[in-house]
Amino acid sequence: MEIFLISVSFLLLMALGVPIGTSLGIAAVATIWTFDLGIGMLGVNFSSGIASFPLLAIPFFVLAGVILEKAGLAATIAHFFELLVGKAVGGLATVAVLTCMFWGALSGSGPATTAAVGLILLTPMVKHGYDKNFAGALIANSSDLSIIIPPSIAFIIYGNITGVSVSALFVAGIIPGILTGIATMIVAYLISRRRGYHGVQRRGSLGEILTALRKSFWAILTPVIILGGIYAGIFTPTEAAVVAVFYSLFVAVFVYHSIGWRDMIFILVDASVTSSVIMFIVVFAGIFTWAASVIGVIDGAANFIVRISPNAATMIILVNLLLLALGMILDAISISYLVMPILIPVLAALKIDPLWYGVIFISALAIGQATPPVGVNLFTAANLTRSSIDAVAKQAIPFVLVDVLVLIILSLLPQLSLYLPVVSGLYKP
Repeated sequence: MEIFLISVSFLLLMALGVPIGTSLGIAAVATIWTFDLGIGMLGVNFSSGIASFPLLAIPFFVLAGVILEKAGLAATIAHFFELLVGKAVGGLATVAVLTCMFWGALSGSGPATTAAVGLILLTPMVKHGYDKNFAGALIANSSDLSIIIPPSIAFIIYGNITGVSVSALFVAGIIPGILTGIATMIVAYLISRRRGYHGVQRRGSLGEILTALRKSFWAILTPVIILGGIYAGIFTPTEAAVVAVFYSLFVAVFVYHSIGWRDMIFILVDASVTSSVIMFIVVFAGIFTWAASVIGVIDGAANFIVRISPNAATMIILVNLLLLALGMILDAISISYLVMPILIPVLAALKIDPLWYGVIFISALAIGQATPPVGVNLFTAANLTRSSIDAVAKQAIPFVLVDVLVLIILSLLPQLSLYLPVVSGLYKP
């Protein structure tokens, strides 16, 4: 009866269009109240859900990303890549992917990257003959890399749930993120060659390229400082987030002179709203997970998965299919809190490395950001192109397929995820 109440109430609220965080909270509170599981635990779980040192990194990374966005650094990076590729086949498509990769390393958020890069590159892509829905789909899909390439909010959430080192997760995401970006560029090039899409009118001269590199140098240096500090053991991911904020302020105010202190009130408001939405989901997803654990849902589901999955390969395939399906209707944070507590004992039982699986898990969730009907990146891109989400989603199909191919490769070759963390000494399998 308890399992029926918590699951049906959650699904019913979702079907009625209630926001995911609210649906999780209402379903959990209703279950706790109805079956007297200890209503006094709500306050304890609410507090413990956000009183986590790793989670402190989220609002700081969000703030750093907003500062850099308001400073216009995405445009600086995009201009550098435009001069570099010139009129090559699919030149602006390549610029879009590369800009999303670099901007994802600054924001850690797919929708934020879609918005920032889309506002800069959609107009020039359409001006040079690119189909607007193709351009929107490419940027939406490339922005998926924001939760794979560090620093990633999704990795922070995964580490907080599983206890896996966030530093190791950040480093583990580098090779898979680059691999996914390269695969996306290959598909974009093939489509561009068939349709006759090109870049800008000419390649920049060496002087122009070096000037653009100098202007974008400080922006490009941001992920280097963050990851380099973590890699060298100078600071933790949470401390790195604070460093990113101060570095972003320094670059925006004193180097580029693109924002003033009066702009900070708007920057703080934007960052606060984004962080509040994330933490709202985190808190109520945590309460939902606790209630589900108390009534036996998590143990029962874990045992069921172990019974139907005789080996690690079968489990990974089945869960990947589940994640791809859930990604069509839920956001990455909610899926993490709903699924990972169930999978933790399964990973232990099947002796699956949790760091390796973390990369697979987040890569699968990244695909969901560009799949309808609830692909947050697609919605953002559709708003920018003023098209229907179906029109943009249709153009995204080739990119989603290549992302699935990369997911399969990551699932077959754990070395791609584990090599850098092991070599750096951040992780010992």
